[in-house]
Amino acid sequence: MRIPILKLYDCLLISIQWELDDQTALQFQEDLLNRIHETGVSGVVIDLTSIDMIDSFIAKVLGDVISMSKLMGAQVVLTGIQPAVAITLVELGIHLDEVFTALDLEKGLEKLQQELED
Repeated sequence: MRIPILKLYDCLLISIQWELDDQTALQFQEDLLNRIHETGVSGVVIDLTSIDMIDSFIAKVLGDVISMSKLMGAQVVLTGIQPAVAITLVELGIHLDEVFTALDLEKGLEKLQQELED
């Protein structure tokens, strides 16, 4: 299954609605980077509200997706991070120092717009 990537103005919106397996995560990585390249957007919001936990491979792919998106010029905001996901990311040493976060999709979009206007 492919994760839908929606374009809204100068942003891409992704709401991951199911637990990711390795193949889906890699396909998502490729799809997102291609969409950033095709559209030239300045921002990406990735909503993780439906994800209760992640394994080490998915955590690494998520960290890589964020780094790669930034290399392509897109600011990333993560929203809806559940406690178990936050714990896993920190314990695995996935560095998200320069990544903005928000509690929900609406606040994430607001945060992204603020950052893009600065």
